[in-house]
Amino acid sequence: MTRIDRYLLAQLLMVFAFFSLVLVSVYWVNRAARLFDALIGDGQSFWVFLELSALTLPNVIRVVLPLSAFAASVYVAIRLTRDHEMVVLQGIGFSYLRLLRPVLMFGVIVALMLAALMHVLMPLSRAQLAERQVQIAENITARFLRAGEFLDPAEGITVFLREVTPEGQLLDVFLSDRRRAGLRVDYSAASALLAPGPQGPVLVMLEGVALVHDDATGRLTTIGFDDLTYDVGALIGPAGRGTDVRELPTRMLVEGDAGSFEAMGLTLAEARFELMSRHAQPLLALVTALIGFAAVYLGQFSRLGAWRQVLGAIVALALIQLVGNAASGVALRDAGRAMLAFLPVGLGVLVVVGMVFWASRRRGQRPMQPQGAA
Repeated sequence: MTRIDRYLLAQLLMVFAFFSLVLVSVYWVNRAARLFDALIGDGQSFWVFLELSALTLPNVIRVVLPLSAFAASVYVAIRLTRDHEMVVLQGIGFSYLRLLRPVLMFGVIVALMLAALMHVLMPLSRAQLAERQVQIAENITARFLRAGEFLDPAEGITVFLREVTPEGQLLDVFLSDRRRAGLRVDYSAASALLAPGPQGPVLVMLEGVALVHDDATGRLTTIGFDDLTYDVGALIGPAGRGTDVRELPTRMLVEGDAGSFEAMGLTLAEARFELMSRHAQPLLALVTALIGFAAVYLGQFSRLGAWRQVLGAIVALALIQLVGNAASGVALRDAGRAMLAFLPVGLGVLVVVGMVFWASRRRGQRPMQPQGAA
């Protein structure tokens, strides 16, 4: 690693750190504002907001790092051109391909950061975030049950309770269920408790009666009970949640088979594509940095600057992303095509090679004229 390589790498890392800090702040503040409104509106504490905000940071950083790498590469390349340092480097024999070596090192550093995020931090944070969201959703007392009010938390359901004790016990509970057409069930209990269940929270009613009215027959059935369990998933939406493939650790994705994934509600194709994506996305960030730097080569001799070349690089990256999205749809249907996750990386490499080849060929077609030549 030469002194010039260290100089360019230091420039890239400093600018990359600046852009990352700015973009992470913008993204995080935008998401945190919406999260704050949702949580505070549901009666959650400020500490819950801070916890969930921290758990969203790895995903924000994952999105921001490739953008910051591209912006840093473009900025440093433009500054080298504007300060004529690019001309000096080429004058001492540096080819366009040689100039990409420190950018390649920079891209490897960014790729390693992303690999740590994709394989370690992202699965952990997503799993913890999903778990906390389920716990918050199960806190039905804070969300829907307010003493002394008739509430309609879901269509066809009415709830009333006289009091909620400090211990969480519900006193004098009335619940009317009219979700089934032609059938109405009214529950009345002296007290009730909310308890966790395998599919979500359940309401355990004690010492009560259930009145079942069938509109078709006009019959009213009275059923007394000492205790009765009622699934309150209708009060808060779907009670349980499926397993998100992005929450699974990489080791499980490698060792799992079709049967284990099916038991979690996933397909083998989803697991295989997620595994390949965790390897491909860091490489795509490396390619993104190379495209940003190489794009400036194409506008080096233009008096109008490099904005057109940078815009072209952005369009190329957008097209690569579109191809990647289309390929993901195919790969998610067939486990044997999981390697399509690397298709955007391959396209990005072709774009870099094409940029370097075209710029080098154009430079060779501009012979240097001696001083005084017409």
